[in-house]
Formats: sequence, C-alpha cells, structure tokens
Amino acid sequence: MTKVALITGITGQDGSYLAEYLLSKNYVVHGLIRRASTFNTSRLEPIYVDPHNSERFFLHYADLSDASRLSGIINEIQPDEIYNLAAQSHVRVSFDMPEYTSDIDGLGVSRILEAIRRLRDKKIKLYQASTSELFGSSKPPQNEDTSFKPRSPYACAKLYAYWMVRNYREGYDIFGSNGILFNHESPRRGETFVTRKITSALAKLYNKKQKHLYLGNLDAKRDWGFAPEYVENMWKMLQQNKPDDFVIGTGEAHSVKEYLDLAFDYVGLNPKKYVEIDKRYFRPTEVECLIADSSKAEKDLGWKPKIAFEDQVKILVDADFRKNGLEPIGEGDTIIKKKFSKKWWKGD
Repeated sequence: MTKVALITGITGQDGSYLAEYLLSKNYVVHGLIRRASTFNTSRLEPIYVDPHNSERFFLHYADLSDASRLSGIINEIQPDEIYNLAAQSHVRVSFDMPEYTSDIDGLGVSRILEAIRRLRDKKIKLYQASTSELFGSSKPPQNEDTSFKPRSPYACAKLYAYWMVRNYREGYDIFGSNGILFNHESPRRGETFVTRKITSALAKLYNKKQKHLYLGNLDAKRDWGFAPEYVENMWKMLQQNKPDDFVIGTGEAHSVKEYLDLAFDYVGLNPKKYVEIDKRYFRPTEVECLIADSSKAEKDLGWKPKIAFEDQVKILVDADFRKNGLEPIGEGDTIIKKKFSKKWWKGD
C-alpha cells in the first residue's frame, strides 16, 4: 500500500531532501509552502523536472499560524506520516523576532498535534524537528538524558514543542518522535547560516565580486554533519515500533574558525586578508559548544555518519563555486561519489 506523507517546511534544506528521499521510496508526498510574491521553490526543482512525480507530489499553501487551514489539509489528505520541519530557524534572528518565533516554532506544533488528535480514525505518525540548541549551556557531549538549558528564543520555542510532543504521546497515545538533530549542512543550506555564508562568500571573493566577509563569534563550536544523511534518520524514526526521541550528530565539535580556515585553505586564499568581525552577528547569549552522543541512534537506527567534517566543507565550496560560474576544485564532488552514492539524491 502506498504511504502518504505531509512535509511542512518542504521548501527548506531538509524538506527538499526529505521529499526526494520519500519519493524514492514510492511515497505520495504533500508539502506546505507559504504564499509569497516571489518563487520560493528553487530547492524543489529536481523534483519538478522528474515526470514520474507528477501524480505523487503536491504543494499546498498554508502556514503554521493558521490552525483551521492546517487541520483542513491534514483531514483532506489523511497522511500516514507528518514531518514538521517548518520553523523560523535562524537562531540570531529569533532574538529580533521572539514572538513570531514562539508562535511558529512553538504553538505551530500544538496546532498540528491538535489536528492529529481530532482525526481519531487515522493513526498518523509525527516527526518533530527538534534541535541541539535545546541543550544550550549544558556540558557536552549531549544525549537524550542531558538537561535542556536553552539560550535563545528559538531554543525556548523548540523546547515547548519538544514537550508538547511528549505530552501528546503520553496523554493521547499519538505516535510523535522528536529528532534532536545537531547542525547539518549542505549546498542547499540558506546563505544566512554561517557555513553557507562562508562558502558562498568565498566563491565571490575568489571571483573578485566581493571584497570582505563579515562574521561574528569564531570560537563557537558545533557538531556539523551532512544534511542528506540526516533526513534518512527522520524517516527511520517513524518506522520504529514505538515513538521515541533521538539525538543525531557526528560526535565531533569544530569551531567556526576551523570551518573558515579549512574552506579558505581548500581554494588557496588567506582568510586574514578578507574576514572582519562584526559585533552585529554576535548573539546576546551564546552557546559555546555542542557535541552529540548518538549512541542510542547508533543502536536503534543503525546511524553512522559517512561524510566527515572536512568532507562537507569541500562539498559546499565546490557547490558554491559551481553556482558562481567557477570551476570547482573537485575533491568535494569526488567525496560525494565515493561516500554518498545514494540514488535518491539529485545533487546540489
């Protein structure tokens, strides 16, 4: 029997990769997109160009702030699985827009859970995109039993969502799983996020179309993985016999400065000549270090990352060189072919 999935946030990095992955497994995929005056579906182009998807891929205009619209769509398509990836996902921006972030990232999840609860004759499985930012100032490494100490409006909203999933799971027997994913990057990452900000600017600096790169805290350390690998774990969580929460990461932490130095060294440029520190990009409260302990996911989901930190830096740089009309160095492309030869992934 063909399964039906609903993905919120389908136009984002994770949403577009997850849609490709589910389509490769013969799902019918529905996605929610926000109405905008400009096209915001560029990441979905690999799906559109495949004629085999014309009767298996559908988009609906909706927003997590609109409970009636959400409920109507869920009731109409009767999905087997819902993947809630929609969010105001930029941590720094959440300090400027705390109310909006709370409404979408927090209350939006409540609206989805209520829609599922009211559809009593359909057992829907929910994946909630949680985040390593929940751990905040807790000492690394962090796992499912580590205390949550959020340090941003974004993390606080996501913590509310995390506990709402747990409460509906226990109170209403809803199959809801939280994926506590640590940072995961790809060529589809938004350019306002530090990894793509670096690799995108690097291509422009190399091409002499940009003179400087402005960054914030270079000492912050994160556990950086490769996004296409992470979306496979989202699916695996909903294939378990019982709902549960899982930490997904690589088990390594690297600073922003390490990322910066690796990227510049890869193309033979000296970051000291181009990079300047701008206090506007510092957070009021910083999370210093996040390192995943994914032992539970290794045991239950068979999780083991294939793309190393150094690999993903090269992959992103090669992709941004291509997007800027430059010949890529090529090592990143070779890594993809050797280590991530998944048929479902359609590239940059």
